[in-house]
Amino acid sequence: MSTESTESPVLNLPLPEIEYQARQRLARVPITQPPGLVGRLIGWTSRTMLGKEADNGYAMAHNPRVLFATLMFERRVQKFRALDPMLHSLAVMTVAVDIGCSWCVDFGYFAANKDGLDLAKLQHVTQPAWAGYSDTERRVIEFARDATATPAQVSDELVAALRAELGDKALVELTMMVAIENERSRFNAALGLVSQGFSASCRLPAR
Repeated sequence: MSTESTESPVLNLPLPEIEYQARQRLARVPITQPPGLVGRLIGWTSRTMLGKEADNGYAMAHNPRVLFATLMFERRVQKFRALDPMLHSLAVMTVAVDIGCSWCVDFGYFAANKDGLDLAKLQHVTQPAWAGYSDTERRVIEFARDATATPAQVSDELVAALRAELGDKALVELTMMVAIENERSRFNAALGLVSQGFSASCRLPAR
């Protein structure tokens, strides 16, 4: 079999089944659809909401209590409304990048694009001095990075500035989203879950 048969004729990218096999090898638990109703439910829900099966859903399915507790929690998280969506995405992306969760970075672009947010801002979270950021956005990135550090390194001055700009309600939500993304990113990274092409649906801006 020739090498060309395993690649897309347009961009020389691996065909989906080859790329999926690579993700399976990297994952530290099986990410195939489990048998039974739970597996079918995860697959149907993922395809309906995301356009494809989510590897971390299948990973969590090995422990249904973890899976359903996480799903119920995330449904409530989706109803948070105090924090500006762009600041939310900047905080989440900063955490995912700092921890090194390629699955979360990939999905973060997809979610932000779905919400109509500025993807260029997400591309520069490692460069907070970028001219496209407001002062508040820079502080949110700094806060997310400092809160993710071990041990946390958030300063009183930074929190005071964010509190004055966002108010207590949004500040609490920001802090919780940083904590939640730490949980997501560390789970996915620790189990070897990598990007699976969610961001391919976005037209990412040039760097």
